[in-house]
Amino acid sequence: MKGYNTGITKYRTADSYFPIVNFTDKLSAVTQRHHSLLCVGLDPDIARFPAPMQGKESSIFEFCKAIIDATASVACAFKPQIAYFAALAAEDQLQAVCDYLKQNYPDIPIVLDAKRGDIGATAEQYAREAFERYRADAVTVNPYMGFDSIAPYLEWKNRGVIVLCRTSNPGGSDLQFLQVEGKPLYQHVAQLVSDQWNRNGQCALVVGATFPQELAQVRAIVGDMPLLVPGIGAQGGDIEATVKAGRTTSGGGMMINSSRAILYAAPEGSEDFLAAATRVARDTRDAINQYRFS
Repeated sequence: MKGYNTGITKYRTADSYFPIVNFTDKLSAVTQRHHSLLCVGLDPDIARFPAPMQGKESSIFEFCKAIIDATASVACAFKPQIAYFAALAAEDQLQAVCDYLKQNYPDIPIVLDAKRGDIGATAEQYAREAFERYRADAVTVNPYMGFDSIAPYLEWKNRGVIVLCRTSNPGGSDLQFLQVEGKPLYQHVAQLVSDQWNRNGQCALVVGATFPQELAQVRAIVGDMPLLVPGIGAQGGDIEATVKAGRTTSGGGMMINSSRAILYAAPEGSEDFLAAATRVARDTRDAINQYRFS
């Protein structure tokens, strides 16, 4: 069994070593067990790390590990953003983070936020990157190039494929709100994924919390399909409006992501960052739960 030595830990790539459970079942189970729709984003910005971690070779891994341990009990998923690692040539530390999650919190899904989108042969390699190298339970993808750019990910039938639909950034409207046959493009994406691409029940959509009306429209289109919902916390999305717009009839079906508001809850450089992160993550989980069934 092949291993990767990152200088921090060892990894193996065979599914027999880390058995993969169907993504949607895994997400549903941990949502119920942790009473949580909170997805904790891992966006490590070394300039904002606490002073004792500054300048350490393994600081990215150590920071993420500490955040994971502090918030795992209230999380329904962890979402590492690959750009924060790759920009610093720290892919080995991303591997270490994913391996740490698999070994210590195997029931919590890893959502690799990569937003990949390319033609079939290249997409096959991106799928291997996400599902073999990083052992993610799900990956975010861009649908702009159509089905053949998504199909390679769908071959991994027990992994999640989370398609960009209505994003939380202001510029998302430049294309996503274009009218096509009388409907905005993001609704066509939601319908396409729901009706045609979700053959194995493994798809989900990214829909931002900053547009709760559009979130409600997507929920009406896709039924109980899971939604990854960025935009609360630092981006200002309203928790009550988000939950009421996006929840399923059973009060679930969402991974509501918060990254910077949790990771950097303490004053910059503070050594009390874990206490602050724990408090904000717990309070965010509880705030979400106020509106799940009301």
